[in-house]
Amino acid sequence: MVEAGETLVMIDCGFSLRETVRRMERLGVDPAQLQGILVTHEHTDHCSGVSALSRKYQIPVYLTHGTLGSGRCDNAFDVTLFNSDHHFTIGGMDIQAVAVPHDAREPCQYRLSHNSLSLGVLTDLGSITDHVIASYTGCDALLLEFNHDLHMLQAGSYPQHLKRRVAGDWGHLNNLQAADLLLKINHVGLRELVVAHISEKNNSREMAEQALSLVLPSLEKVTWAEQKLGFDWLELA
Repeated sequence: MVEAGETLVMIDCGFSLRETVRRMERLGVDPAQLQGILVTHEHTDHCSGVSALSRKYQIPVYLTHGTLGSGRCDNAFDVTLFNSDHHFTIGGMDIQAVAVPHDAREPCQYRLSHNSLSLGVLTDLGSITDHVIASYTGCDALLLEFNHDLHMLQAGSYPQHLKRRVAGDWGHLNNLQAADLLLKINHVGLRELVVAHISEKNNSREMAEQALSLVLPSLEKVTWAEQKLGFDWLELA
């Protein structure tokens, strides 16, 4: 969830309705406060709970034409369609959709801005493009995928076709790719960095920290998103 002024939005929802409400209550939020759900792509862990949540609380849903075409967000409430790379506003929040290389129909990620502050959300991409670098340069805060350690993935239990998918150019970022992106987007100005989308089988906090230590002088401003608890509110001011 991202809040700016009087505007509150959620990016993706892969939980059941009950679990989503429970997690929102932990952060002091009533689902009826949401003014929009932004969907990145149609994979189950990102969209399976979108339609139920939006119908229950009459929350508008924003997604690309390709994502809607997957059929996995059918029956959502008040759908707004856009092309990846489209710019739009919700309340007092400016939102830039960013096209990314991922094995989905029309995936995107988001950069959200309010007044002079901007937050980048970047997960589910298999390679770093010049467009991605340009789109996330200068963010004040960034939630970034550190999905896997390449050696752990290759030595792990996944079948070969899944290993190729995860490590491929249309899969997920490994630790070194994510760390390299930080170098390329001028990370010095980041006030907050959230490490997210960490594989439970193919990564560890220790391995991600090793990669981060190559590019960051300190890990003091790094927040680790946990699958069971997520993380608490972070404030930019």
